[in-house]
Amino acid sequence: MDENKITMATIGGHGFGAKVATATAINHMNRFTGVMCLDGGPLDHRYYEAYQEVAQYVEDVRNLRIEGLSSGDAIKRISERVAHPKWRSILLQNVQTDKGSLQWRCNIEGLYKNMKKYVPDVAYWGPSYGLWPGQTLAVFAAASKWVHLSTNTLQFYNVFPRLEGQFPQRISTHGSEDFDSPLNHWMHEEPSD
Repeated sequence: MDENKITMATIGGHGFGAKVATATAINHMNRFTGVMCLDGGPLDHRYYEAYQEVAQYVEDVRNLRIEGLSSGDAIKRISERVAHPKWRSILLQNVQTDKGSLQWRCNIEGLYKNMKKYVPDVAYWGPSYGLWPGQTLAVFAAASKWVHLSTNTLQFYNVFPRLEGQFPQRISTHGSEDFDSPLNHWMHEEPSD
């Protein structure tokens, strides 16, 4: 923001990025006017099936040690280990093939170690993280595996007090409840078979 001479902005994120956006706004209240959470937010995901699935994929691909594999072999082995098509695509996009030996574009080892902690930073949100008193918009997939609207509303109210009483104007669902699929987490994409 400083490099681009932006003094204030609204910040948003999707999935884990919604946690990052929320934490950033809370820690820099003088720089942000609002927070947008898209199918994610200030929740403790450690016990969610969707999070445990992703953590297992990270462990599986981390154990491949792709540095010694050919590009084709790495793609094949990642594809065998990651059943979910969207997570497979994301992980494959993070394999860098243009520097001689293969390597991860992301810090897969750091992510793996974080996810193995009893309280992983990527999954956890605690009360000590604070609250955001400003404007908020929270949108979730209708049948989200990441935000269970029926049980997670109170956690959102605890962090975003201005959301209370704002359903469906500022806390709402997107899409059809009939589309119950892990792929509905990517709300900005059209559902595919």
